[in-house]
Amino acid sequence: MTRKVALITALIAAVVGASATPANAAAPAPTFTHLTPGGRPKLTETVPVNIVFLGYDTNDVDQAEFRSGLAKTYEPEVRSRQWYGEQEKLGITYTYDYKVQYADQAYQDKFFKRLKQLSTPAPLTVYQEEYNAQTKNVLDVTSNNYIDAPTVEKWLAYNPPRGVDTERNTIFLINWHGRADFKFHVYTKTGEADPDTGYDFGKERDSRKMMAWGGTTRDDEETGLGSTRRVWFADLSAGPEANMANYIVDELDVDGDGQPDYRMPNTWEYTDGGFRSPDALSGDLAKIVRYVGLDLLMTTSPLYPVELPTGTGLPKSINLDSNTYEDWPGVDASAAYIKPELVVEELADLRWRNRLDFDNQDFAVDAKNRACFEGWYITYEPCYDGQELPPDANLFLYNDENIARTKDDDGRVDYELPLINYATGGDFTTPLGYADDNWVDGTQSYVFSFISPGIIERGYGLSTTQIHEAGHHLGMSHPHDGWDSEAGADIGASGDFYFSWLGDENNSMMSYIDLNWDFSQFDRDNSDRFLTAAYFEAANKLAANVLAAKDAGRVTANLRSADTVLGQAKRAFAKHEYRTAYALAEKAYNIVARAADRVGADPAAAAKALHARAEQARVSGKVHDPHEFIDTLEPGHSPRSLP
Repeated sequence: MTRKVALITALIAAVVGASATPANAAAPAPTFTHLTPGGRPKLTETVPVNIVFLGYDTNDVDQAEFRSGLAKTYEPEVRSRQWYGEQEKLGITYTYDYKVQYADQAYQDKFFKRLKQLSTPAPLTVYQEEYNAQTKNVLDVTSNNYIDAPTVEKWLAYNPPRGVDTERNTIFLINWHGRADFKFHVYTKTGEADPDTGYDFGKERDSRKMMAWGGTTRDDEETGLGSTRRVWFADLSAGPEANMANYIVDELDVDGDGQPDYRMPNTWEYTDGGFRSPDALSGDLAKIVRYVGLDLLMTTSPLYPVELPTGTGLPKSINLDSNTYEDWPGVDASAAYIKPELVVEELADLRWRNRLDFDNQDFAVDAKNRACFEGWYITYEPCYDGQELPPDANLFLYNDENIARTKDDDGRVDYELPLINYATGGDFTTPLGYADDNWVDGTQSYVFSFISPGIIERGYGLSTTQIHEAGHHLGMSHPHDGWDSEAGADIGASGDFYFSWLGDENNSMMSYIDLNWDFSQFDRDNSDRFLTAAYFEAANKLAANVLAAKDAGRVTANLRSADTVLGQAKRAFAKHEYRTAYALAEKAYNIVARAADRVGADPAAAAKALHARAEQARVSGKVHDPHEFIDTLEPGHSPRSLP
């Protein structure tokens, strides 16, 4: 819901002379420059976006046509609210400042020489072989080479064309095909195996060979860039690959839903008689930049409200409260397949201003829980008499009813993030997990993760699923689904936006590519922006409660101090200093909170009102249709996908 608190203004008597002013008249309400009691923040950023065509020239890509497909602005909003017919904007407006250039011949020669040096001969992937088996393919892939994606990202980050600052968002659109030194190739990322099973997806699976990469942080333990850079590249001359299913050219509907799926083919397929007309290339590259590079990676919308449903205000301390239903005979799944230190370490990179810790409790599976699980997974039957929600809500309802026993840190920390794990020895192979909402207004509720012999056999433990799903709970979306505010379009990886699967090919824990367990630089930037807005809005809401208090005049100086700090936060935000902006917005909120304490204003009034509304809606049965993200084992987006 749109969270607004009514501004209670002081009644000001008409002034007809100093001697006529009543002694008990209320003082005029103070005015502020940045603090807006009861209102939303107004954060603005002109976002620099460098776009470099590397291997394309003006005959290939018309700049005017390309630019016409790009968005001018973006306003993030909470996506889970949309599923319930409500709009909750964050109070952020981005205006894009595009700098487009075509790399000159000297730079192209230098870059492709480096690609050639990095190329390691390799067998054709099963997807390249499948492409060759099509009847409408333009050519056959006759050889293959592996190229290490992080190495290419790092080279581009530190060797950009003149005038390109890779500390700012930079997208390289690459085409090697057509040059005399061209080699068929795919990009790889190896060496970061699942921490619980030791399975290296990047090494073992052809489905993890890619045509794009980027978003690595400066301090990534495996492939860190050393300093902050914001680079993502997409190479349509790599592949064909599994993730975007562009190895299939004979069919338009690749996911079997009866609708054509819009995918970007390899560059050689943009030809007369090929998969797509050469006239479509400019528009397709604009789609990749707009809907993938910007909407899904660099300037996104949060999945859930980042302030978290504490009922008591914004949390400082968060307990990752793991609870495992142990139903796998002979296996202690929580001990064998969770690395608590890793879970805390990775999530702390995202919520770096929170104090995080982890604990786990094990529970046996009672008859009711088993009935709810089987009704959710096998029979699709509700597990409560008179249940108004569909069986999809079985696990939510059971755990909501039994939440008290999991609250082992209530009072010690500000927020317990509920991680609910199901370990089963049965024939359970998917999903890996999901982050659920409250089935009322889109507020996040429980994080569910699953482990079984079949899941282990496929290479997954519980640690990475917990990190991924907790990332959702903290507001992060997949890099293959999101929102385009200018078009008012929900981006899902199917139909007209099937190509958004390309967003998974970046160094993000939130992707399905399973090549790393870290949050990307883009994730960090977006989370810091979201939290800046959340603290800004919380300060505004709380200021309204302070001004409504009887002794509000005692803390006017405090509110003015908060106003000054919020101004500093806005300036830092506009200068792309996201971490500074977040810290300053939190500081301003804390100043207002201390003022609230001095005058007896309830610092959690707004949060409690939202919580009460949700509870009342649940009791009355007034729920909307739910929307879930079920995280599966494989990208496997096509019924024809190969292992």
